[in-house]
Formats: sequence, structure tokens, C-alpha cells
Amino acid sequence: MKKETQLDASGKRKFGMRDKIAYAAGDFGCNMSFALKGTVQTFWLVYMMLETGLLSILLLLVQIWDAVNDPMIGSLIDADKRSYKMGKFKTYIFVGACGLLAAGALVFIPAPGAAVWLKAVLFVVGYIIWDACYTVANVPYGSMLNLVTSDKVEQAELSTWRSIGSMVGGMIPGIILPMLIWQKVTWEGNLDFLSQIVLPEGANKAEFAINPETNLPYQMGDAVISPLTGKQVEVLLGERVFWAALIMGVLGFIAFLFMIKKITIRVDENSVKTNEGGEKVNIFKSFGKFMRNRPAVGATVAAMGMFLGMQSATTASTIMFATHFGKASLSGLVQVVGFLPMFLFIPFIKKIVARFGKKEASVLGTLVSIFGGIIMMIFPMMPDAVQLPVYMIGLVFFGIGMGVYTCVSWAMMGDAIDYNEWKFGTREEGTVYSLHSFFRKLAQGVGPSVVLLVMGWLGYEASRGTIGQTEATANNMCWLVAGLYLFSAVLQFIGLALIYNIDKKTLAQMNAELKAKHEAVNETTSA
Repeated sequence: MKKETQLDASGKRKFGMRDKIAYAAGDFGCNMSFALKGTVQTFWLVYMMLETGLLSILLLLVQIWDAVNDPMIGSLIDADKRSYKMGKFKTYIFVGACGLLAAGALVFIPAPGAAVWLKAVLFVVGYIIWDACYTVANVPYGSMLNLVTSDKVEQAELSTWRSIGSMVGGMIPGIILPMLIWQKVTWEGNLDFLSQIVLPEGANKAEFAINPETNLPYQMGDAVISPLTGKQVEVLLGERVFWAALIMGVLGFIAFLFMIKKITIRVDENSVKTNEGGEKVNIFKSFGKFMRNRPAVGATVAAMGMFLGMQSATTASTIMFATHFGKASLSGLVQVVGFLPMFLFIPFIKKIVARFGKKEASVLGTLVSIFGGIIMMIFPMMPDAVQLPVYMIGLVFFGIGMGVYTCVSWAMMGDAIDYNEWKFGTREEGTVYSLHSFFRKLAQGVGPSVVLLVMGWLGYEASRGTIGQTEATANNMCWLVAGLYLFSAVLQFIGLALIYNIDKKTLAQMNAELKAKHEAVNETTSA
């Protein structure tokens, strides 16, 4: 016998596990695209061989557009009063998901032999189209958290499940993609793998035909060892990146469709507007309010710090694994193993938040992350045999520290939206969220751009690929990666401990006052 659907007071299906899984599927869909962002820099640096300075400028330009694009889409959604069969938010998500079916692959068109100007055009045009589709899907998805339920505990649960979807969506391509696109070089009787590579001055391509471990010519099938770094040579298979991006687009589309079909909107979508008084959207006024909204700013600074560790370090980390460890194909697996401890918090996050509060628990986590960053700063000084284990230990502590904040980050932004109403009288869900995304994406753009410049300053030359980098450059990548993680943890601490001001006591007061306000409005409306 079919189980009877339980309804709430408004006649909607009661909030439950179906909503949580569906919302998690939405961020899984987003991450089928977002997870490729770290690969973008590696693809254009290693395979397309764009010089670090040029790539840094191009990446900064498209990410500035990316950041500006978010509040524009947020305002568009807020101002849209049309009626849609699926509802406004689901319709925008569906349109964005359709675009992401193929848009992700546009930025990975494999053309390493093209002229530099054509490569630059392919990068900019492909990225802008991809980003536009992603924004159309992601902005309404993030804002939808407050429309699925108005209950703060249930919103915190949705935030946790969103984090689950995000982590799973990031882990799958994070583990599998490097294994597919990186290939260890074995001796096939020629030096074809050195094509288009410019070696450092004094280096000879003929050296790569001699095994430095035996000083004898390679035999067929032998692992090719770089005489520059002493590690096995690995090459990036650019064509596979393109096809992998297409497959991930299809998987993301399926996840979005599942979410759209299964999740229930319980709060009136018309309540999501930039000004409850009915005035036109004023993005500058909203920006000013955002900057006076301490919890929104604090959560944004913490998110910027998080992305410095999780994304800005990605390219340098991949180069480090390729040149220093000789394990680029396993770099994703190592990173995921380091962040697995975040899953430890998922079953207990509700009790942790209820007992200590979102801010209090997250701040303690940042201190653990700082400890992990300090351990990572030690690993380059360790003997070769223990460097990778020490690095992973530091990464594990960094991941443990991020565990609580990752699970409640979106709920903290939900509280920041409530804070906006509490202090300024307007909710502005779409705009507050999109301005949060604006600064987060600036970090995602400025961070990697600066890192690329630093990589060039530390000796990395794109024309040499990963094969022709010197041992000194490989060692410098270790210090760069470790420093980025430590800086990331410190920035998270500043955002959550020193700026974000909604502790457990303040949250209770804010919720009580907003509840009384809403009840008074409802009574007036009913009368």
C-alpha cells in the first residue's frame, strides 16, 4: 500500500529527506561544472602553453566579468514578476542547466598549435559562455534555500546536505579526472613526448633518452625519468579533458533535473525581492547595505579564504605533484583523502550547532586548519621519503578544521540575509547572495591570477610544460602550495572570528524579533 503523503499547514508536502537529497543533487550538478575550474588553469598552462603572465591577465578579466555577472543575474531574478509553470527559481535553474550541457567543454577546445591570439580568444569566449550558463543555474539555486523552508533548523539541514552534494560532486571528478587526463610516460623508442617543449638552457633533449638511474639507454616500456627533477615524466592529455567536460555536463544536467522534480518550494517566491516596499532595484544601495552587513561580509571573507586553499592552490598543487612528486595522476586522490575528514562532521552537525552555535564551532575549526597549514609549511624541509605523508597529515588537519564551516556555510549566509532584514528592514535574498558570490568569485579570479604570476616569479616557464621544469622550480612549488593553505586558514579565522557577529545568543534574539515582526504583519494583513 502506497504511503500517504504528509502535508503541512499550508497544504504543501512536509519538509523531509526528499528535499535534502534533492537539494544536495543541485549542488552536485553545480559541481560537475565548478570542479572543472581548477583544471582550466592547468589545461591552458600545461597543454595550451599560454605564458603565465598572459594567462594571469586573461583569467583575471574573465573572473571580473564572472563577479559582475552574479549581481546582475541576482537582480534580474529579483525583478522578474512573470509566472512560470515550474516556478521562477526552478525555471532559471533549468535554463542554466541546459546551457551547461555543453558550455563546460567550450573552454577546453584542444588546439595547442594555434596562434597565441587565437588561443586567447578561445579562452575568453569559451569561459564567458560557460560562466554565464553556470551563473544562471547557480544564483537561483543558492537563493532557493530560504524558499524550501522557513524553519531555521531545516535550513541548517539543507545547508549540510548542500555541502554533501558539493563534496561528492567535487570528489568524483577530483579523483577520477587527474587519472584520466595525466599519463605517465614510458619509453616507446622515441622522444615524441618532448614535442613543443623548450628545455632550460644547458639541457639536452638527448638526455631524456638515457635512464639517469642506470646511465644506460632506455629499454622499451621503461618509466622515463626526468634528468632535471629525477621524477617520472608525466604529460597532460588535452583531448581527454574536452571529452571529460562534456560527460560531466550531462551528469550535471541529470542531477539538476532530479532536484527540480523532487524538491518542494514552500515559501512564496514573490517574497524574494530586493525591496519589500516595491521600489526599483538599486544595486548600489544594496551594495552599501551588504558592506554594512557584518555577518554577510564575515561569511564572504571566510569563503574567500576557503577558495584560496581549495581552488587558487589547485594549479600550483598539480604542478607540484607533476614535477616534485611525479604523481600528477594521483594528485586528485591525495587531495580528496586530505578532505575526507570533513565527512566526519555530517552526522553530528545538527547537535554541534545546537550545542555550540554555528559561529563558535566554525571558529574553533579555523584554528585546527591553521595548525594543518603550519604542518604543510614544514613538509618541504623533510627528507624526500616522508614529504608526501607529512603533506597529507597537514592536509587532513586543514580538512578537519574546515569540516564544520563547510557544513553550515550556506546556513550562515541564510542568517546573514535575515540579519539584513533585522537591521535594514529588507531581506534582499537574491542580491545579498549574489553580492556574496561577487566577492567569492573575485577571490576565485584574483587568487589564481596572482598565483600564476607568483609561479612565473618562482621559475615556472609555460613553454617547458611540466617536463622541462628545473628541480629548483619544483621545490618552489612546494613552498607556494603550503603558504597558500596557511594563508587560507588565517583568512577564514579573520572572517569568522573577528567579523562575523552572529553568535548563538545573537541568533536567538534575531530570530525571536523577526518572528514577532512577521506575526504582527500577518495579523495586520488578516485584519
